[in-house]
Amino acid sequence: MKRNRKAKILATLGPSSSSPEVIEALFNEGCDVFRLNFSHGSIEDHRKNCQAIRKLEKKYNHATCILADLQGPKLRIGIFKDDKIQLKKGQGFTLDLITTPGDQTRVNFPHPDIYDILTPNTEILVNDGRVKLQVIEQSKDELKTEVLNDGVISNNKGINIPGIILPISSLTTKDKSDLNKAIEMGVDWVALSFVQTSKDIAELRKIVSNNVSIMAKIEKPSAVKNIDDILNASDGVMIARGDLGVELPTEKVPVIQKNIINRCRDFGKPVVVATQMLESMIDHYTPTRAEASDVANAIYDGADAVMLSGESAIGQYPIESVITMNKIIESVEKDKNNFDLAIHEEKIRQKTISTTDAITSAAYTVARNAEAKAVVTFSVSGNTALRMAKERAPVLGIGLSPKIKTARKLQLVWGVHSCHIKDAKNTTEMVQIACSVIKEKKLGLPGDTVVITAGVPFGNAESTNLLRIAKIIDDKDLT
Repeated sequence: MKRNRKAKILATLGPSSSSPEVIEALFNEGCDVFRLNFSHGSIEDHRKNCQAIRKLEKKYNHATCILADLQGPKLRIGIFKDDKIQLKKGQGFTLDLITTPGDQTRVNFPHPDIYDILTPNTEILVNDGRVKLQVIEQSKDELKTEVLNDGVISNNKGINIPGIILPISSLTTKDKSDLNKAIEMGVDWVALSFVQTSKDIAELRKIVSNNVSIMAKIEKPSAVKNIDDILNASDGVMIARGDLGVELPTEKVPVIQKNIINRCRDFGKPVVVATQMLESMIDHYTPTRAEASDVANAIYDGADAVMLSGESAIGQYPIESVITMNKIIESVEKDKNNFDLAIHEEKIRQKTISTTDAITSAAYTVARNAEAKAVVTFSVSGNTALRMAKERAPVLGIGLSPKIKTARKLQLVWGVHSCHIKDAKNTTEMVQIACSVIKEKKLGLPGDTVVITAGVPFGNAESTNLLRIAKIIDDKDLT
């Protein structure tokens, strides 16, 4: 399934997009990665969606990626006698461990392990920051606060506590159960919510080993502070701007987004920009101009992928949302100013590089000078394809892997047209496979030149040491 763009699209599946027919339409219109949101829906719903996606993979002979997004430890208050209350600026309000329904003066906050670390003057945000509370007095079973602004709060609303590393794991009991089910379903990526430090990633890595790739969701100030350690520990990150925009001043989020994208590129790790990208399309056929610019700017910044959440999960126009996002990306990538490698190449020159780095950098240079149609990477682990994507080269990138799990996970990566192939036994067979795939997938034509990288001996991970130039010919030998 050829895409006419390099940045990828993630679409969240939900009530609006859980039929096999809609999932196939999303795929045909441009969805590269399907997100299963374990905060909503039943395990059986997610299993059926996985089965539908894998059937598409076989039908179109196209490795297809699935991301399982774990709910994480979302802090919530309890319920109220009348479902909601109106708070006034300056009044007192108490969070406590009493389980009876709340009223105008108090509500249950069932997280006793947090009480001890919330000192006076700590700010607590309720309902995505719409109501702000300041701790006045703290004890082991209650938090007395002052209300800082007028506002309404209702049953089970979420709580954010900015600027504090909370003594809770990013993996809840529910997450561990969901994780086991997701691995059984054969997902390719797992997104870990509310990551605070690299220790959260290490905890998840112990459970999943190398069975799936780990994506750290950056939605807390502590994660922004520890971004380099988190990047070292994870396989990629998602900039989850919803909670991040609650816990940090709104004006800081665009700067943080740009900086994290740059760091991800330095580390050679894929990065997804998420939340409210085309949110008005939940109810409307077209997005706002500001939303279109938001998607475009994420592509200009160099994001590997952009994500649809409610737009495709619960919105009225899930298919149209993918079509719109696809058009925006294609439009940006036609802009010659979208590819600016000068600063990045200077950074590369300043570092000691590995053999793989040298080969992939040389492959791009050769492709540019030879006006090659594509750069083809043979990779068992996918790391060579990731390294090529780091170049952000304006040439078709084709990632070939004998491992289906590698081919699937690479669908999330910028500029990589990922394919599952049989392993090559020698250089001649390598060239034959590469040219065959290009012709079969209609990625090139007879007469086109391609640059191929691989590792010798074949089939070994982390051994890229070969660069070959080949020409596609209209012949059975294909070499």
